[in-house]
Amino acid sequence: MEYTEGMDSFSFDCGMIDAYNETVALGVKALAVSRPLDRREDREALIPFVHENCRKHQTKLYPEDDPLITDLVPAGQYQGKFLFLFYRADHVIEEYIRLKDRKKALVASGAYFGGNRSRIAWEYGRLLSLPEEVIRTLIAENNDKEQV
Repeated sequence: MEYTEGMDSFSFDCGMIDAYNETVALGVKALAVSRPLDRREDREALIPFVHENCRKHQTKLYPEDDPLITDLVPAGQYQGKFLFLFYRADHVIEEYIRLKDRKKALVASGAYFGGNRSRIAWEYGRLLSLPEEVIRTLIAENNDKEQV
């Protein structure tokens, strides 16, 4: 049985967005990532709800067309997908963007391997407010790592 059986995907996404925003509003997470969507149009259809939900929770949103891919999450989960990032403090989204830029520079210079690659995944996990043991497990169990 699929977890969304009997529910339209728009309603499901709205419920998930409310949950993501609540975790950010309560300070449980500094950064939350929405469920990845296959089509930009599906994400755009959610924008009015997302704006209202962010007002309700006093959070901010960042529409992401080029998600950060690290060894933390299977590459196929976010590659070519469209999503939202939720946060409260501007420094959080600024750190996310800096992390993406650092990864891009490491890839361009041929240095995105070993400790550099691992550090990017760990820093992303910390930005998502994940406990260290969870970060370690996610990286270790990820069998769909990005090929760069």
